[in-house]
Amino acid sequence: MTTKEKKKIVGKEATDYPDQKKLILYNDDFNTFDYVIDTLIEVLGHDQNQAETCVWIAHFKGKCAVKKGDFTTLKQYYNELTFRRLTVEIQ
Repeated sequence: MTTKEKKKIVGKEATDYPDQKKLILYNDDFNTFDYVIDTLIEVLGHDQNQAETCVWIAHFKGKCAVKKGDFTTLKQYYNELTFRRLTVEIQ
């Protein structure tokens, strides 16, 4: 078996999970970095480093995928994050 074949078996593509969605965090001009980091840690269970990385990506690129999963699960996170006034979307 070649390395290329092994990668196909081990690695799963997004198309292998057609019902998988992403929760996208958008940059905004009113929430502080610390507030967003703390919220990602509390709501999504991110560790400090993961939350900081997501915040910086959203800051520089305008958005960042912060969670993947099925729509029902992501909807619960979406509701809590919007309640805490973060700008998010499920794609």
